[in-house]
Amino acid sequence: MPTFAYTARSVGGELKSATIEAASKDDVIAQLRRQRLTLVKIEDEAKKKRKRVGRIKTRDIVIFTRQFSTMINSGLPLVQALDILSKQTDNPSLASVTREVVFDVESGHTLADALRKHPKAFSELYVNMVAAGEAGGILDTILMRLATFMEKNDALIRKVKGAMIYPGVIMSVAFIAVTTLLLFVIPVFQDLFGSVGLALPLPTRVVIGASKLLKSYWWLFGAIIAGSVTALMKYYTTPDGKLRIDRILLNVPILGGVLRKSAVSRFTRTLGTLISSGVSILDGLEITAKTAGNRVIQDAIMASRASIAGGDTIAQPLARSKVFPPMVISMISVGEQTGGLDEMLSKIADFYDEEVDAAVTGLLAALEPLMIVFLGVIVGGMVVAMYLPIFDMINAVH
Repeated sequence: MPTFAYTARSVGGELKSATIEAASKDDVIAQLRRQRLTLVKIEDEAKKKRKRVGRIKTRDIVIFTRQFSTMINSGLPLVQALDILSKQTDNPSLASVTREVVFDVESGHTLADALRKHPKAFSELYVNMVAAGEAGGILDTILMRLATFMEKNDALIRKVKGAMIYPGVIMSVAFIAVTTLLLFVIPVFQDLFGSVGLALPLPTRVVIGASKLLKSYWWLFGAIIAGSVTALMKYYTTPDGKLRIDRILLNVPILGGVLRKSAVSRFTRTLGTLISSGVSILDGLEITAKTAGNRVIQDAIMASRASIAGGDTIAQPLARSKVFPPMVISMISVGEQTGGLDEMLSKIADFYDEEVDAAVTGLLAALEPLMIVFLGVIVGGMVVAMYLPIFDMINAVH
């Protein structure tokens, strides 16, 4: 039975706060009236706890899932296994969520329904696979598959994010270096050249002009950058904006290849895991589309779902989208024809995991010299521009 926290006022005006178990808020109000108390505030304790749920890392969920699978496989009752997990997890947020799941399961809910109440901890994919495991009586096997899937998916995400760190750091260093030079170093040279009255070459005048502009209107540049970032983020939240930006990202040289291969790997592994766990192909495609991470990929998957609902194959609409490589389309088509689609999807995912590794390595190998050249041209060019008048002064003396 749900627990409610309430604050009420007595006939004498005294405030009283406590918790009470009741079927609904109306029952709480009725009980308080019988006690001649006037309700001030009431809140469902379970909902209040859910609001406070902090971040739960994928690694914590993977460990939880593996341990849960082992306990169920060993013959432990569901509630007892969950109770043990709630006590031994190191993450307080996950422990709180697990206690609520225990309460809901004891109250007669299925495990999948209890997990569905906590979307921050358990994804739709997780819940649907657990539901399939409960229905098929293979919950321990499904949980082990889930843990393996989550580990591989998390490793894939970390690879792609890792590829983005290097250029991000280099660009940040370049921005800080250029800003420091323009605001603090260039003005010193400007004063020096002004006192000498020497005619300045064009590159030097350009750099000094940029320094003056930044010193006088730094707030305007800051506002333009902040406004542009905010506008871009807002545009990305719109359906049309997300589609356009995601399509551009997929077509960026080198980076687009990494994103495309990682999307193919995630799509095939997710769908393969769902199908092998007993989730229907239509439900599997819908869940997979939501976890695609790219609107272009998502639209292609949903088109494939509509195709299957109309009696067609998966491969044909995927081929029409021109997002997936021909090899992937061919392997999916073979998998459909032979009845081994889940196994074929897993093979594609394994292959593309290796492809992502190679693509990330290639991306970093291409970016390193480009970033070094970029830094050299920008920072080195500014330094040379400021030393040109000094060379002229030395030549004039000789």
